[in-house]
Amino acid sequence: MFSMATVENNALFSYPYAMKRLLSQQLSHWAEDPRRRALILRGARQVGKTWIIRELAREQGLDLLELNFERDPGLARTFDTPDPRRILGDLELLLEHAIQNDRSLLFLDEIQDAPELLQKLRWFTEEIPELRVVAAGSLLEFAIRQPDVSIPVGRVTYLHMDAMSFEEYLMAHGQAMLLQRLAQWTPGESINEVVHQKASEWYERYMMVGGMPGVVVSDVEQGHPGSCRRMQTDLVAAFREDFAKYAARTDPSLIDRTLQAVTAQLGSKFVYAKVNDGITDTQAKRSLELLQQARLVCLAYHSQANGIPLGGEIKARNKKAFLLDIGLVHAMQRTPAGAVFPKMGDLSPSIRGKLSEQMANQQLRSMNPARGDEPLLYYWQQSGGRHGEIDLLVEIDQHIVPVELKAGSAGSMKSLHQFMHDKKLAFAVRVDTNPPSLQNLDLKTTQGDRAAYTLLAIPGYLLWRLPQLCSPLL
Repeated sequence: MFSMATVENNALFSYPYAMKRLLSQQLSHWAEDPRRRALILRGARQVGKTWIIRELAREQGLDLLELNFERDPGLARTFDTPDPRRILGDLELLLEHAIQNDRSLLFLDEIQDAPELLQKLRWFTEEIPELRVVAAGSLLEFAIRQPDVSIPVGRVTYLHMDAMSFEEYLMAHGQAMLLQRLAQWTPGESINEVVHQKASEWYERYMMVGGMPGVVVSDVEQGHPGSCRRMQTDLVAAFREDFAKYAARTDPSLIDRTLQAVTAQLGSKFVYAKVNDGITDTQAKRSLELLQQARLVCLAYHSQANGIPLGGEIKARNKKAFLLDIGLVHAMQRTPAGAVFPKMGDLSPSIRGKLSEQMANQQLRSMNPARGDEPLLYYWQQSGGRHGEIDLLVEIDQHIVPVELKAGSAGSMKSLHQFMHDKKLAFAVRVDTNPPSLQNLDLKTTQGDRAAYTLLAIPGYLLWRLPQLCSPLL
């Protein structure tokens, strides 16, 4: 039996703690759907793709036929024949295990090392529909974009996996009671001070730990900032080791400098000229594109916000760049990691603002886990002589909802007031550290215009519920 081809059943799986991922629901629906197609699971390295497929097999009581093409590229030869039933027969010999198609899950892991197999996924959908087939890979996007790789349109389906959300983080820590209280809160109600205090403390801890599953495991099991930081630093090192695989003709040092520039420019328009002396805009642009393809960096685009969809009216050159996870920001910015987790108030105002915007973007990315592609993010910035900016724009129930971010409990909202008047909008969200509130505002802007709108103010620990909180108010 090949060492990198394995078969497992539910009796062989054990876990250090009961981690739950919201994407599991979508995966279960897919596995139970008799009309399912082969699935391509997308997402960055180390977000838990392999773990969640193994967990799916365990929950569904399926034999997991796991092939890892990065560790054993020779396994790809098994798929040289165009006959999927012969392929399964050969796998039976390799695995020394009889395969029951309707009780098995074929998992093609690290498939970017055998990209020619992507176009063969349709064979299983067409000829063995009872077999569940999943393909995943850490650098899958590079394989998908190769000109000689063809994805079978209409024969596969996609899901996207991201870092763990705050909701998932609380579940990992066994905070079901707190999570229930947060899920029950509705706009217009007061929130219990004990709930607010406890939720704020957990949210600050989440902002220090982040949502990379390996780091969350360390936090759950040890709860020590130093241990988490070592994991975060190791992750950054692992991502950097991948740079040589991104593109054969791109210098890994250029990609690394671009990654550092993303961290330095968090919360601001990304400027290619600020990447490094001696690096051209073309080189910086290419490096940023590669980081985005690896899903290590995500982009938020400037939208004119004159109507929906927000992506229909963007300025492609104007963009902000964020990292996959806030824990990577901590590792690269070398924020304190002593005996206890630091408070946000202990950090410099500059880094607090960057972390708040990184965290908000990261939270909003997790709102639609069922989408097959990477979630899209938007913001707005004033052009011309006046200065003004809206940190985030989201679409909820076919409405544009501007989101103003504050790292603390106070801050001016001049830009938001003017934006609400200019775009003729009636509802906005502010995120700060205060208990939640709902206000009807009617005021004059600094330009002398009148702005009347409803403002929902929420702490960051409620961002994961943003669509549900906003929908009744729109």
